Amino acid sequence: MLAPLVTLGLIAAGGTAAQAAPAAAPDGLTAVQTRQSLLGTHTWYQQTYRGIPVFGGYYATHTDTAGTKTIEDGRKTVTGLNETAADLTAQTAKSKVAGRLGNQPGSAQLVIVPGSPAKLAWMTLTPTVKGTYRTLVDADSGGVLQEKNTAQNNDGKGRVFDPNPVVKLQNESLTDNDDADGPQFRRAYRTVKLTKLDRRKTTLDGAYANNISDSEVTSRSRTYLFNREQDGFEQVMAYYSITSTQEYIHRLGFRDVNNEPQDFATTGYEDDNSYYDGSVDGITFGTGGVDDAEDNEVIWHEYGHAIQDDQVPGFGESEEAGSIGEGFGDYWAVTMSQATSRNTAVTPWACVMDWDATSYTDDTPHCLRRTDTPKVYPTDLEGEVHADGEIWSHALWDVNRALGRTTANRVILESQFFFNPTITMPEAAQRTVTTARLLYGHRAAAKTRAAFHARGLL
Repeated sequence: MLAPLVTLGLIAAGGTAAQAAPAAAPDGLTAVQTRQSLLGTHTWYQQTYRGIPVFGGYYATHTDTAGTKTIEDGRKTVTGLNETAADLTAQTAKSKVAGRLGNQPGSAQLVIVPGSPAKLAWMTLTPTVKGTYRTLVDADSGGVLQEKNTAQNNDGKGRVFDPNPVVKLQNESLTDNDDADGPQFRRAYRTVKLTKLDRRKTTLDGAYANNISDSEVTSRSRTYLFNREQDGFEQVMAYYSITSTQEYIHRLGFRDVNNEPQDFATTGYEDDNSYYDGSVDGITFGTGGVDDAEDNEVIWHEYGHAIQDDQVPGFGESEEAGSIGEGFGDYWAVTMSQATSRNTAVTPWACVMDWDATSYTDDTPHCLRRTDTPKVYPTDLEGEVHADGEIWSHALWDVNRALGRTTANRVILESQFFFNPTITMPEAAQRTVTTARLLYGHRAAAKTRAAFHARGLL
C-alpha cells in the first residue's frame, strides 16, 4: 500500500514495486507515484524548495500509448523566504496542536507555505475520532496558519443487504428501531460469497479490503452469518461491498485504480456520519441512526473518495474539486446500485442512500441527495461541497444514461486520471469529454458534452 497521500497538494512517499516512480525527476520535484490507465501512464511529483516540500505544489505528466506527453503544472512561486531553518522545534509545534485539539499529533513535517512572503511551517497530522486534522503551524511564531480535517465527510448512515432493505423490499416505511432485527428484514438478507480473503487469516482481510474495526470478527470456517443487531454484520457489509466494487473496476479493464487493501472501520464512531480520511487512507463508518455500513450506497460513496485520492494524490483541495468528489461519490453509489436493484418509482436509482436517510428525512422516497436535481452551474452553487456535488453527479448520471453503464464508467474513471487536486468543474467536464472521444469516438464525446452542457458546465 502506498504511504498516505497527504492532502496538501501532494507529499507522499514511493510506491509498491509494480508502481515504482521513475528514477529521474525534474529539478525541484520528488516523484510520488505512477499510475497506469487505459489511455496511458500518469506520474505525479511533489514540488520542493531547497529539499523541503512546497504545500500545494505539484507537477504531473500524462503519457499516452503513442508516447505523447502532456504536463499538469501546479508548482507554486516561492518568494521572500530568507531561511529554511525552523526556530520552532517539531515537538513544540506538536504540543501546541495537542493543547488545542486534545490529541497528540502523530507526525510533524517541515513544509513551505507559498505566499507573499512564503513561510516555513510545521505540518502536523492529528488523529481524532472524526478524522485526521492537518494543521500548519508557523515555524517561527508558532501561530496556526491553516487547519483542516482531511476526512471527506458524508452526512448519512450505514449475511448482507444489497444494496439495502428499503430498496430490496420496496418499503419506505422501514425504520432503524435502535438496530433491532425483526421479521420485516428477513427477506432483505442475502447470503453472498466473500471473495479474495487472506488465506492466512480468519478475519475479514483480503486483497481489496482490510477490516480495522474494534473487536474484529473472526471465523475459522470463514462463515460470517450475522444479523443487523450484531456488530459483525456491518463489517461483512463493508468487506463485501468494497471487494465487489474493486472486482467490478477490474472487469472494466482497470488494474491500477485503488488496487490495494482498503482500510475500513465500522465500530467506534457513534455519529450519524461517515468519512474517507486521505491522511491515513481509511474509511470510517458511523453508527448513529441507521448504521452507515448497513447501506451499500454509503459504502460505495466513501469508496468513491478513496478511488479519486488514489488516482490523483490529495484530490479535492478546492471547493469545486471537493464538490466533484462528493458528486462522484454519489454517482458511484447510484451506478453500483444499478447492478443489483431495479429503477422504480418507490426507490428510483437517482435517490442516494435511501435506507440510511430514513433516520433523518420525512419525505418519501427517503434520499440523502439525488443525482437528478435541476441544479446548474454556476447559478446554483452554494459553496457547500455536498450540495454543489449534485450538479456534478447529475452530469455523470446523464452520461451514464446516454452511453450506457459500462461505457460511461470507463470514461468517468479514465478521465479522473487527468484531474488535479484543485480542478474546476468546467475543466473536469472538458477532460471527461476528451476522454470519451479518445476511448469511443466523436459520437460518445458529443453525448458526453451534451450532458455537461445541460448542467451549465460546458
